[in-house]
Amino acid sequence: MKIKSALSALALVAALALAASTSALADTETFKIDPGHSTVGFKVSHILAKVSGRFTKYSGTIAVDQKDLSTAKIAVEIDAASVNTDNEGRDKDLRSANFFEVEKFTKLTFESTAVVPNGANKATLKGNLTLHGVTKPVDLDVDVLGFASDPWGGYRAAFEARTTINRKDFGMTYSKILDNGGLLVGEKIEITLDIEAVRQKPEAH
Repeated sequence: MKIKSALSALALVAALALAASTSALADTETFKIDPGHSTVGFKVSHILAKVSGRFTKYSGTIAVDQKDLSTAKIAVEIDAASVNTDNEGRDKDLRSANFFEVEKFTKLTFESTAVVPNGANKATLKGNLTLHGVTKPVDLDVDVLGFASDPWGGYRAAFEARTTINRKDFGMTYSKILDNGGLLVGEKIEITLDIEAVRQKPEAH
């Protein structure tokens, strides 16, 4: 009888665990980044001022439970050759071996490893950034702007995220020293993400 009782208890625990897991999965929604309403941008110093740029080709998914941001999973892929600073000569240089070396390193990728909520609608997004063939951990400060239906029958999520990296950490070591001792192009790169994503329909089984 004791053995049967123990087995019954184990079965009940397993059933409850399965039910909890199934419920958690049911609350997780997958969103696909909408490039037409998003921006993947950056700023870097040039002599004295800062130059802004962006990438125009990218894709990504965000799997998230609105009630528990800590369960979110994010994956993003960026076409390195799509870098654009609205200056043809500068963009050509950025695509060269001086910087992104796009013929050899065609993609930038980011994959999350953890999400740490930091109060209402804020979180730290931890993950691995692969840039110029080098993978390093990075932290992004995230603002969750919200979730809402759109006028076309869809449902959207919006986020803002920021981080700063040192390009030399990723093997982008090109440097030219100016007469005043400063750098022609700064080493620190400010990255800003303004993301709008569309909820995907669950796959039929």
